[in-house]
Amino acid sequence: MTELASFIAGLPKAELHVHHVGSASPRIVAELAARHEGRSPVPADPAALADYFAFRDFGHFIEVYLSVVDLIRDDEDVRTLTYEVARELARQQVRYAELTITPYSHVRRGIPAPAFCAAIEDARTGAAKDFGIDLAWCFDIPGEAGLPAAEETLRIALEERPDGLVSFGLGGPEVGVPRPQFKPYFDKARAAGLHSVPHAGETTGPETIWDALRDLGAERIGHGIAAAGDPQLMAYLAGHGIPLEVCPTSNVRTRAVATIEEHPLARLVAAGVTVTINSDDPPMFGTTLEEEYAVAAHLLGLDRTGVADLARAAVGASFLPTAGKEKLLAEIGAYAAR
Repeated sequence: MTELASFIAGLPKAELHVHHVGSASPRIVAELAARHEGRSPVPADPAALADYFAFRDFGHFIEVYLSVVDLIRDDEDVRTLTYEVARELARQQVRYAELTITPYSHVRRGIPAPAFCAAIEDARTGAAKDFGIDLAWCFDIPGEAGLPAAEETLRIALEERPDGLVSFGLGGPEVGVPRPQFKPYFDKARAAGLHSVPHAGETTGPETIWDALRDLGAERIGHGIAAAGDPQLMAYLAGHGIPLEVCPTSNVRTRAVATIEEHPLARLVAAGVTVTINSDDPPMFGTTLEEEYAVAAHLLGLDRTGVADLARAAVGASFLPTAGKEKLLAEIGAYAAR
């Protein structure tokens, strides 16, 4: 391990863009697949999952992702998955994580919304006690399921309102899923005190990001890398302090970017845009948050000070209360000084 990699491994971190089911380790996915063998295309052999997770394009990624979602059949599966995701994040010195969760996908598969929310909350409490990690939730509309999914996601968010819920999001494919149609749902979520964090500008152009800003009141943008093609948009993001949740390896694995060397991260930073580094669906993309920090350090030419600044940016862009931010920033500062 290089000196910088060792520094990254021990660095206290916040993770702001990581998907609940997409963070399931090969071991957990294989265990779930074994329970449903013969009724799922997902391999029950952890070694075979690397090939299963070789994505042809973004559409194929969504197809594979949903096949893994289909393995989550009851609230005990939800609890186990959430707890194990927290264990892996804590291993990487993540002190705070906002997990993107899509309750609609589980409720429509037969898990009652109260049981689902109780399961994630039970895992959140256990993870805080056992691993020292603070989890928060972003309830996410699966865009490909349309307005019925938006209606149900909003209903669950407002009626169940689990303690860890901090934000409202929009994921899934961007092509053919216009952002403006979801405005009424985001308006209601924001009126109820939830933050707006839609995906935009991952596989489509800058206009999707503009739509997320104008119509959905986005406070952070999931991915947002297409902003690099619009100087006016980058200036707006920089001037209004709207951060991007950048996931470099994910963008290559879903073919949103051809190669890691072509990733627009450096252009975004040069334009003054606040970026945070995240892992998206780490086991599916063969990465970790630690590795994403190393990729970012390579693309941006960062030393330890620069890497620590990336960690600080994530804390600043998070929805942690002020006291929590101050505590984590102090921990990062003390670690960097050592």
